[in-house]
Amino acid sequence: MRLLVTTQALDSQDSNLGFFHRWIEEFAAHCEQVIVICLRKGDYVLPANVTVLSLGKENGSSRIERVYLFWKYIFTYRNDYDAVFVHMNPEYVVLGGYLWHKWGKKVGLWYAHKSLTRALKQAVRLVDKVFVVTSNTFPVETPKLTPLGHGIDISLFKPAIHLESTEMRIITTGRIAETKHLVEMLETLDALHVRGEKFTFTIVGIPTTPKEELYAERVMREIARRPYVDKVHILGSIPHHLLAEVLHGQDLFFNFGGTGNMDKAGLEALACGIPVLSTNPQFEALLSPYGLYVPTLAGETIAQALVKFLSRSDRPAIAATLRNIVNAEHSLPKLIPKILAALQ
Repeated sequence: MRLLVTTQALDSQDSNLGFFHRWIEEFAAHCEQVIVICLRKGDYVLPANVTVLSLGKENGSSRIERVYLFWKYIFTYRNDYDAVFVHMNPEYVVLGGYLWHKWGKKVGLWYAHKSLTRALKQAVRLVDKVFVVTSNTFPVETPKLTPLGHGIDISLFKPAIHLESTEMRIITTGRIAETKHLVEMLETLDALHVRGEKFTFTIVGIPTTPKEELYAERVMREIARRPYVDKVHILGSIPHHLLAEVLHGQDLFFNFGGTGNMDKAGLEALACGIPVLSTNPQFEALLSPYGLYVPTLAGETIAQALVKFLSRSDRPAIAATLRNIVNAEHSLPKLIPKILAALQ
């Protein structure tokens, strides 16, 4: 198959979207040719059968210029791809869907968010397949829905030698956003502090919008007034390919996400053998058998669950079981062939 891929960014150094570089590598391993149209390009090293076309955001292109370039690219290369994979941005489908349909290209949209927009509604009508993590997370009812799980790079996110510590080492990764509930995480740490528990808390990530920047400022103010402020470490942006090294030095991952999806960051931690404590309902079935799902953001309740889990003697076996589930249901090498088969 010859595949056209559209995405926001192709940049291996990007802390939020750097993972998609590995997706392109995996697509290239299964396709005769891959053409990538990205809003912004940065650092990448890809096989010879991959062509990267940027819409120029890295150079300050205007929206009109980007739309023109997009149409130019899909038209110029129309005889060089057989199918289209649109990653997360239904706007690309709105712009190109009619032409792709006219040219006989099969189109699939990957969408891992609960937000319902006008562009998404239009895109669903124009695509052949809608790829989602789980079937109950998509905001539009459609027979085109194809649940596939996430695509975790299990060759990168894998267990390593785990050194013990006298402190409970807790980490969270991802955007600094209100939907991630970092303030509620601090309230859980408050309850641990009152109990006399020793811990460190590491935050990896940055805000990506003005609204998120305001929330990040609030989080920093909240941290500053905590008595354990010196135990909170803000690492900021870390290239995706270095994230596993950071996870390896931790004991537990906090996932309080409210995005409506099973967060990729939590699955990456599980793939590294790091247990995830989550309030996200999408993790309930996976984590409830081990006491790692808490259906509330109440700090005291979460702290109780955390302390109870850490007292278990079978934690290594639980970590191994959860990694095996991620490998079976969410690994990148298994995801890409499923996408391509659906686009045949």
